[in-house]
Amino acid sequence: MTVYVDVSAAVNARAGLGRYAANIARTVADLQPGRVGVFYNQTRGARVPAEVEHLPGHSVRAGYKPWRMAVWLAQLAGVGFNRLLPEAECFHATEHLLLPLRDVPSVLTVHDLIFQRFPEHHRRLNHWYLNLAMPLYVRRADAIIAISEATRSDLVELYGTPPEKITVVYEAAAPHFGPPPSDGERDAALEHVRARYALPDQYLVTLGTVEPRKNLSRLLRALVGLRRDHPELALVVAGVRGWLYEDFFKTIDALDLTAHVRVLGYVPDDDLAPLFWGARAAVVPSLYEGFGLPVLEAMACGCPVVSSDAASLPEVGGEAARYFDPADVEAMRTAIGEVIGDDALRDEMRAAGLEQAARFSWERAARETWAVYEKVMAG
Repeated sequence: MTVYVDVSAAVNARAGLGRYAANIARTVADLQPGRVGVFYNQTRGARVPAEVEHLPGHSVRAGYKPWRMAVWLAQLAGVGFNRLLPEAECFHATEHLLLPLRDVPSVLTVHDLIFQRFPEHHRRLNHWYLNLAMPLYVRRADAIIAISEATRSDLVELYGTPPEKITVVYEAAAPHFGPPPSDGERDAALEHVRARYALPDQYLVTLGTVEPRKNLSRLLRALVGLRRDHPELALVVAGVRGWLYEDFFKTIDALDLTAHVRVLGYVPDDDLAPLFWGARAAVVPSLYEGFGLPVLEAMACGCPVVSSDAASLPEVGGEAARYFDPADVEAMRTAIGEVIGDDALRDEMRAAGLEQAARFSWERAARETWAVYEKVMAG
């Protein structure tokens, strides 16, 4: 008998969801050797990440949208997909897609309900699907893991989910996010990433998928103001294009920022820590985050964080970050300017950020997640 963790998001490189799936599968498997397997839908061009490639598992090959529709329709019809997971003891859905399994207890991680809070920031078809499917998945799952108290509150408020059904389990930065081991290694890694991505000397970095809720267009407007006092300052965006991103690129052109904004697309894990090491600050301007993992990833690298005060972000950043109202461009500019213009403050924030990031760990997340599995299996 095996506990299966769905790592489809990691296999198909779906940004923060993928990081969560890979890290939780890896650490739970380390905690319970021989008891954990993986399941995934492998779309074209996908690859199994190194963190979980050693684990036994099963997979299907279906397009992203056809697979989502098949799972939802099977849930509605009461059709079990048990043949895909022989001898499953428990199933953990790590993204917003709950495989229908008969007589197998299930755990669903809910990252956020952004499509409910900001429907205008989703494609119409995606919003339609999530609006219909997510309430069903939340009801059908035997237990819910929320990645923050903010998400837990949304589940209770918007879906009427019983609080006792929800367990909050925090994420953490992956092991490759950390301060430079030595000055020499830092300098060599920085030289590599500067050359590889043509990085400017002074830059802010923001990490995440380019989509409306990331609030990047307002960050561009704040950058215009910041450059009056810091004319060499640029913005580096590390993340793939998601959806409804056209306004972001139009704003770059409209504000004449083409020479001062580097949009890198996908950045391999090995290059992310050096990207943070070289930044004046990491900025997380999001209108909403279920957790906001880049806050901890930047802090774990010793990079000062200036963040939106929305949803879960103050919950994650604690007192180590500086915050602003994400709808207020001037407040954003002021908060960022105070940090990048004060080297003593940046040193204080580096130290506080390292302490804050250390409060979160995937080992702790694995123990708390396994306790949820045990609870549903016993029930």
